[in-house]
Amino acid sequence: MLRITVLFCLINYLNGWSQEEKQNFPPADKPLEVKVSKVKGEIKLDGKLNESDWVHAPIVDDFFRREPRQGGNVRYKTQVRFLYDDKNLYIGAFCNDSVGIKGIRIQDLRRDFNWGENDIFGIALDPQNLKQYAQGFQTTPYGNQRDFQNFNGNNFDNGWNTLWRVRTQRTENGYSVEMAIPFKSLRYNLPEEGNFIELGFTLVRYARRDIEVSTFPAIPQSFTPYRMTYAAKLIGIEAPPPSTNIRIEPYALYQYDETKEGDVLTDKSNEPKIGFDAKWALNPKTILDLTVNTDFAQADVDRAVNNLERFNIFFPERRQFFLENSGIWAGGSQRSIRPFFSRQVGLQGEFNAIPAPIDAGIRFTQRTEKNALAALLVRQRETENSASANFGVFRYLKNYGRENNIGIMLTHRLDDSYDELGLDSTNNTTITLDGQIRPTSQWDIQYLLSTSLDELTGETGFAGRVFIGNDTNKYYYGWVTEYTDANYSPKMGFVRQKNVIRHNPGGYYIWRPKKIDWIRRWDPGMFVNYNHDATDPSKFQQASLYIFPVFTWFKDNSFLEVSSTPTWQNINFDFSPLGLEIEQDKYFYTRFLIQYNTDLSKKWSGDIGVNFGDFYNGTRSTINAAARFSPIPQTTLSLNYEYNDINGVGLLREDLETNLYTANLRLALNPKIQLSTFYQYNSFNEQGRWNVRFSWEYMPLSFIYLVFNDTQTDVFDPVEQSTQFISKITFLKQF
Repeated sequence: MLRITVLFCLINYLNGWSQEEKQNFPPADKPLEVKVSKVKGEIKLDGKLNESDWVHAPIVDDFFRREPRQGGNVRYKTQVRFLYDDKNLYIGAFCNDSVGIKGIRIQDLRRDFNWGENDIFGIALDPQNLKQYAQGFQTTPYGNQRDFQNFNGNNFDNGWNTLWRVRTQRTENGYSVEMAIPFKSLRYNLPEEGNFIELGFTLVRYARRDIEVSTFPAIPQSFTPYRMTYAAKLIGIEAPPPSTNIRIEPYALYQYDETKEGDVLTDKSNEPKIGFDAKWALNPKTILDLTVNTDFAQADVDRAVNNLERFNIFFPERRQFFLENSGIWAGGSQRSIRPFFSRQVGLQGEFNAIPAPIDAGIRFTQRTEKNALAALLVRQRETENSASANFGVFRYLKNYGRENNIGIMLTHRLDDSYDELGLDSTNNTTITLDGQIRPTSQWDIQYLLSTSLDELTGETGFAGRVFIGNDTNKYYYGWVTEYTDANYSPKMGFVRQKNVIRHNPGGYYIWRPKKIDWIRRWDPGMFVNYNHDATDPSKFQQASLYIFPVFTWFKDNSFLEVSSTPTWQNINFDFSPLGLEIEQDKYFYTRFLIQYNTDLSKKWSGDIGVNFGDFYNGTRSTINAAARFSPIPQTTLSLNYEYNDINGVGLLREDLETNLYTANLRLALNPKIQLSTFYQYNSFNEQGRWNVRFSWEYMPLSFIYLVFNDTQTDVFDPVEQSTQFISKITFLKQF
């Protein structure tokens, strides 16, 4: 089967070579240049673009269509102007739409919204002209903000927030956008003589109603709009000399907790806290971050998951301090082998355990055209259940060629001794070599080799990963091989599974039919997943074929998938998913999936998925359903339901039904004032959870939070209940 997959990919490659070369055009030899005018009057940030400076500013409107098909006329025209003064870079855009306000698509007003569900205008800036790094600033017709860092065109750091402002106006002919990005928020380099700088940039417009994506300058369809090797340049900007750039963010918090067993109050605490974060731009290339008595009370809560697989579940990081610049660490772009995963910091025990207080943390980041240097130190406080600990990470990344790099990373965790718990001091270290090679724009090669040294066990372990992929407008194919031995133990990281070698080749064809208007894109394909022991490669673990002949987006971006997954399992260890004891034996079964979602940008939207078939020695049917109602951007109600019906599975041929209900209501007065309520009930452990969060951004990046959390076991006859109320205020000042 592997040989067939490789042959299929090779045939596609040879047949499509000439056409692919035409589709994936290279960057221009000389970037397009746009001269920026200096403001003569005063710019009032209101989204109207009616000042004289805007009227006379040069217009950029030669956008390139990427979706729904590459090339051709852009239906939704966009005009962009640039200005600057002594403090800000201004971006003004008018996004034309023939039906005006009626054509706007937007789901809610939250910050850092997702791509794909809203109308969007944005700019990506490469202030140091590194070609491998971008700062993204995006907005919707209602003025909510999304900012992020992007590395090498693919890896996103969505936790990055910086100071900038935006206002919008909706009209009968479309909507206008007015952005002000302070020079203090950009890390630019001044030339040896004078103060005139050049900034790499790309522009993107997403007209959601017809799924039209256009960019300036032209960027091939198979790449993201943040591939900065294609960037144009803003020139003629006389920027202020970089000055002392310090940002401080103190906070004050009051937290009340109580725990009950039945009607008996077993624990109660009232705790005020204060702390702060600080950011110091030592120069345009170097940033120092400091956090003291850190608190993450306002972070989103994890969703409950019923795990029926043999692998560890990956829960993403949600804490702001660790999200920022997370893309610089080795392995940060994938979920199988991460030598450093920040969710291991601030826990009493193992991954996803009870939080532990963080006394202080410091992060150093330096990024130039030639290299990047980063370091992180965190001190975790002692608790009743865990010793205090020190966490350290060091990272060096060397750039070479157009888009290639090689790096090394060192992590070290030192757990202090704790006499009351009988714990001795222990340490754990990992050393990782990794890199990326792009021989051509569509080829991507990534590699990682890591070793761990654990004092507690006295063992040395190894892990590695190689990915080779080719991404074009007509097809994708790639191969991943991962190796993790039984002794690899990154106490600051995450691994999906130990003692495994995993091979994952596959690909898909991309068909955009010109004569079938109701189909926008059809991607049939197949992926192979083959796992065997690392200690004894002859021992088979698991294999599956993910075959998806129907993987189709329709004209309105609704989606249909029909797929099957033949699976081979060798259970030679104790395995009891959701308490169902699986007999140690070899199994073969096939599961089928039918998944459909409607146009997610409409007021009413939903999706339904049915996954059915055999499951080990029995059967399993899973239904996932979701519905969302968003009558206006200020109000969004979403409901999710997961149902598992398992029959005749395991050593005892047991039956099991689980129901997982989730509801979320988001209310917004405007993008700055929002209330989000979340409830989830899991019938498997009879646990219900409330999370209610009010946030008010009363000044840029300064917030007031009110948070209520409640967890009950057996909600109809509570056995145990934990309740928490938090009020928190943060204040951000940039000097």
